[in-house]
Amino acid sequence: MTTVSALGLDIGRRRIGVAGCDGTGLIATGLTTLQRRSFAELVADLQQIATARQVQVLVVGLPLTMNGEEGFQARQVRKVAGGLGQALGLPVIYVDERLSSVEAEQLMRAAGHSVAHEKALIDRKAAAIILQRWLDERRSS
Repeated sequence: MTTVSALGLDIGRRRIGVAGCDGTGLIATGLTTLQRRSFAELVADLQQIATARQVQVLVVGLPLTMNGEEGFQARQVRKVAGGLGQALGLPVIYVDERLSSVEAEQLMRAAGHSVAHEKALIDRKAAAIILQRWLDERRSS
């Protein structure tokens, strides 16, 4: 089994949740949440993380509509992710992220966290869920 170093991204309007995986490509964990600022600052922040973790691929959650179509939000995410991939020189893989934030909120509630005050944590957890889906899919294929 080849090892993989991937970054999972949950790209939102205000924040970007970032997750990474261990060298084995088995477990995704939330790393940080970046505030959406200028594109250049975003690239610089992600470049730092990508270099430190020797990232080979960006796994980005694509917010499809409930009937599986790409709406406005998905197109915005593709635009940002495509730009990031180009700027970082990394391939971008899209994963259906429907319900990942809902799942993250449920996990947090189960752990006794206040969802209202933990938006950044939700973004991070959602990024981890997105990356975990891709890792699991990759392992089973």
